[in-house]
Amino acid sequence: MSLEIERKFLVRDDGWRRQVRDCQRLKQGYLANTRRCSVRVRIAGASAWLSVKAMQAGPARAEFEYRIPESDAAAMIAEFAQGPLVEKLRHRVPVGRHCYELDEFEGENRGLVLAEIELGSAAAAFPRPDWLGDEVTDDVRFHNFRLAEQPFSGWPPAVRARVATGRLVGAGE
Repeated sequence: MSLEIERKFLVRDDGWRRQVRDCQRLKQGYLANTRRCSVRVRIAGASAWLSVKAMQAGPARAEFEYRIPESDAAAMIAEFAQGPLVEKLRHRVPVGRHCYELDEFEGENRGLVLAEIELGSAAAAFPRPDWLGDEVTDDVRFHNFRLAEQPFSGWPPAVRARVATGRLVGAGE
């Protein structure tokens, strides 16, 4: 088990694109979501993982992750995934001593771009580049398991337009 500590943000503009170090296509399907955990299969190139993540608020969550054969992952996704797949391009963007991962979603979540940063502790200081928008770490609508259940393409147009500017969407929208 590991403890994943990450913060998640909306993105204001494309200023981050000039700093991209590398990019990888990810495809993931959710096999189960309960009140206590989500079970996910992820494929990145020829590598694949089975992950179990705690369902809890805040930046720190327990996570179990296991490498599995890509062929097994593809079969699990085809046979067991619930809802649409979460497909994205993950761009790694170094900022000082840290590295942001910017997820540019495709498929049913096309148009959504989120920035994540993994930290050593929940209270760790980190750089906030100009392109970083409002924090959505605790907003479950932006968690990948929820995007598989309620894709961004189905959100109201006014909400999608505000998200695209990096502004946090109110709970009543």
